[in-house]
Amino acid sequence: MRCAFLDSAPPLAFAHRGGAAHHPENSWPAFEHAVRLGYAYLETDVHATADGVLVAFHDRRLDRITDSTGWISRLPHREVATARIAGTEPIPVVEDLLMAWPGVRFNLDLKHPAAVPALARVLRRTAAWDRVCITSFSARRLHAIRRELDRPVCMATSPVAAGVLTLGAPPDILAARFARLSVRCAQVPAGLVTSAFVRRAHAAELQVHAWTVNDPVRMTELLDLGVDGIMTDEITTLRDILSGRGQWPTDGGA
Repeated sequence: MRCAFLDSAPPLAFAHRGGAAHHPENSWPAFEHAVRLGYAYLETDVHATADGVLVAFHDRRLDRITDSTGWISRLPHREVATARIAGTEPIPVVEDLLMAWPGVRFNLDLKHPAAVPALARVLRRTAAWDRVCITSFSARRLHAIRRELDRPVCMATSPVAAGVLTLGAPPDILAARFARLSVRCAQVPAGLVTSAFVRRAHAAELQVHAWTVNDPVRMTELLDLGVDGIMTDEITTLRDILSGRGQWPTDGGA
C-alpha cells in the first residue's frame, strides 16, 4: 500500500535532531543546515507546553541543553520561548518548522502524553498529514495519537512490535495488522539490525530505518544489509557516503 511519507526512493537520509553534530540539537540552525545540504527528511522530538504549544525538543526538562530550567509540560510557552539552546538558540515551534519548508518531511517522536492532542491540532491546522511519520517509545502514546487524528498518517513500530519482528512472527499476519494501524516502518537501534531482521520487516511490508548511526563504517554496513533509511547526527558524512554510492537525491526537499 502506498505511503506518501515514504514515496522517495530509499535509502532515506534522516537528519537526527536536525543534524546535532554540526549545530545545537533541535535548533533552527541545525534544521536549516540539513535542508541546505539537501536533506528531505528531518527527525525531531516533540513536547507540549502547559498551554498546548508543540515544540521541537528532546528532554522533558529544559536543564540539560538550555540556559533555563523546568518541565516543559508545566511551563507556558511564553516562558519556554525565553530559553536558549546552548545559550543562543530559541526552541523551535513545530508548526513553524512544518510551514518553513513545505517540501520537507518530519519524523516526529512523541516524548510526552501532552504532546498527543497538541500534535493533532498542529496537523489539522497545517494539513501536513502526508509529511509526517509519528514514532514513540510508548505504544500507549501511539494508540492515543491514532484516536486523536482525523485521518491516518505514517507511523513507526512501537518497541513491542519491533520485538515481535525480531522473533519472526508470520509476516502475512503482521503485514495485515501493521496496515490497519498505518504502521509503515520499523525504526530501531542500529544494533538490532541484521540481515534476518531486514528480511522479516520487508516481508511484513515495512521499511527499516536505523538510528542513531554516526560511524561511516557502520553506515556502509547497514546500507549493504538493505536498510531503507539511516538517522544520523553526522549529516555531511551520510550525505557523502550516499553520494559515493549514487544514492543521494539530487532534488532535496527545500
